[in-house]
Amino acid sequence: MSDHGIVIEKNPEGWAILTLSRPEKFNTLSIAMRQTLEGEIAELAFDPDTHVLILTGAAKFFTAGLDLDEWESSVGQSAAAFKHDFVATLRKFPGPIIAAVNGPAITGGLEIVLACDFVVASHEAKFADTHVHVGLLPGWGGSVRMIERVGLARAKELAFTGQFFSAEDAYRWGLVNHLVQHDDLLPFCQNLARQMLKADPTHLKTYKSLLDQEAHLILSSALAHEQEKAKEVNLHSSLSQIKNRLKKFTQSKK
Repeated sequence: MSDHGIVIEKNPEGWAILTLSRPEKFNTLSIAMRQTLEGEIAELAFDPDTHVLILTGAAKFFTAGLDLDEWESSVGQSAAAFKHDFVATLRKFPGPIIAAVNGPAITGGLEIVLACDFVVASHEAKFADTHVHVGLLPGWGGSVRMIERVGLARAKELAFTGQFFSAEDAYRWGLVNHLVQHDDLLPFCQNLARQMLKADPTHLKTYKSLLDQEAHLILSSALAHEQEKAKEVNLHSSLSQIKNRLKKFTQSKK
């Protein structure tokens, strides 16, 4: 099934592969695409035959996050930045979520990776958090979950420098669970799903819920604080300001 740059393939063994497929724009997420993602993920969550979700990108990118060309859309900055928060919907999927990172996962794309339960990356994957260099703050849980994955000191360095880091570094730091050859990425993720589904799917979902609830006793207030601050800063940024900052940042890396 394909709609608004999203391809969903269901496997009869109990998992679904959701592919972000907008390769001409680095799989960036338009408003329509995020709206569709909300609905599709919610539907998969209630599908009695889907117990594990594998999330990946088409072609050479995982995703570069928001489609900035829609920042000042006809529905306004607020909608472009925060409406259709599919990451919140993603976190409600009751079974395990595997990020199959096939290429660059940048800024909002990195936040999506961090929202998944497991991260499997090919050697062609790389990551970056460029929020600060375009004058924005993460609003999909990136700041909180990055600290959780790599520690405060490294999270600060990656956020403040905006530097790209390799899949190998991400694996070494604990952000990535498994590092595989590019052609082995989806087969590895499907085998991981197959291993998990040797357990009763109901028990699998119950255990995930237990672990998430225990973690969120601490995380919930931090996530709310992040989104509050993101709205304060991001809604005052114009598209021209963002693009000028991005151009300056890109030139500084040459």
